[in-house]
Amino acid sequence: MPAASTTARLEARISTDLHAMLKRAAELQGRTMTDFVVSAVQDAAQRAIEQAEVMRLSLADQDCFAQALLSPPTPAPALERAFARRRKLLRAE
Repeated sequence: MPAASTTARLEARISTDLHAMLKRAAELQGRTMTDFVVSAVQDAAQRAIEQAEVMRLSLADQDCFAQALLSPPTPAPALERAFARRRKLLRAE
């Protein structure tokens, strides 16, 4: 049985103008067009993932978050009861 491939193929239809632009950009950097495109796509994918996963807070939101950490509100009675039940359940095991 042949070994599993460690690469995958990506194909895209692009305009001749974009093709020429990509070819020129790759030449200017002394890279192959494939290398240039793969690198650009990888950078764009990384930025998209970071934008989706990283939470950015305004200065006001940062201040509110810090204040909540430094001076947390007192727990509500329901939360106190839930913690008491949890402690009881953990002792019973």
